[in-house]
Amino acid sequence: MEIELLIADNSGKKVYLPAVEEGIEWSTERRGVPGKLTFNVIADTALCLDEGAAIRLKVDGTPVFFGFLFTKRQDKEGIVSVTAYDQLRYLTNKDTYVYENKTASELLKRLAADFRLQTGEIEQTGFVIASRVEDNTSLFDMIGNALDLTLQNTKEMFVLYDDFGKLTLKNIASMKVGKPGAYLMIDEETGENFDYTSTIDNNTYNKIKLTYDNEETGKREVYIAQDEENINRWGVLQYFDTLSKGENGKAKADALLKLYNQKTCNLKLTNVLGDNRVRAGCMVIICLDLVDRKLKNWMLVEKCRHRYKEGEHWMDLTLRGGDFVG
Repeated sequence: MEIELLIADNSGKKVYLPAVEEGIEWSTERRGVPGKLTFNVIADTALCLDEGAAIRLKVDGTPVFFGFLFTKRQDKEGIVSVTAYDQLRYLTNKDTYVYENKTASELLKRLAADFRLQTGEIEQTGFVIASRVEDNTSLFDMIGNALDLTLQNTKEMFVLYDDFGKLTLKNIASMKVGKPGAYLMIDEETGENFDYTSTIDNNTYNKIKLTYDNEETGKREVYIAQDEENINRWGVLQYFDTLSKGENGKAKADALLKLYNQKTCNLKLTNVLGDNRVRAGCMVIICLDLVDRKLKNWMLVEKCRHRYKEGEHWMDLTLRGGDFVG
């Protein structure tokens, strides 16, 4: 395994190849957290470690991480700990925005332009948000709220991430690791240990109730979608919310029921054989014998931590899915 870690000075004219101690860690989360790269280097006056310096990581020639140095910390032994974040770090900025008739994709492009961020492939999210006010809100939350509205109204989930220096937005259907006939599959042989949970205690609803106060008629409109079979199995688990002007109440209630009317299954895998294609937001095939089922299905990566050390590459994954019996 060939690892190339480069640090540029702030002018971009000089590039340094530091001597890394104790390995490199690269971690991502699906929502609201920038990608992070951490590593230790030996203190050297010839090495530029200025805040804001660009840092690039490639593994076996494959681009993995591009970001900027935010924190350095030195101990008395002369070891400097470096923390770098990818471009998503700048989405923690706060601002106030008012917008109308925009999709989440269009909102992302507008925010990226306003804050001088580089964009890559941004898939069309489709759902048009009639109007929204975001007051003193982080850019992460603005985009997250728009993607939530898209998910609730269309059942389509999109993932925002930094692809080697470019903001990228993709439908999870486009995030499967591998290609037909050669998708990545993780089983008991490729992972050291796992922790599995199945629950109806978190984001499971079998009754959806939405209301809208119609100012023109002076009446409250109520939209309900429910699953009697699962109500008999689990009791009433109700999701309640109010609608904004222009939203289709029946369509949204039906979409929310389809989205939430199922058990939530979570799985944590540790010391899995590393694969640079895996990051938070992607989909991988998991094949395991569990207490209540034989699992062989796609799962969504919520968190991913890669560890590169002494020629070895391992990763820890936090995954989730619906009632994913394959």
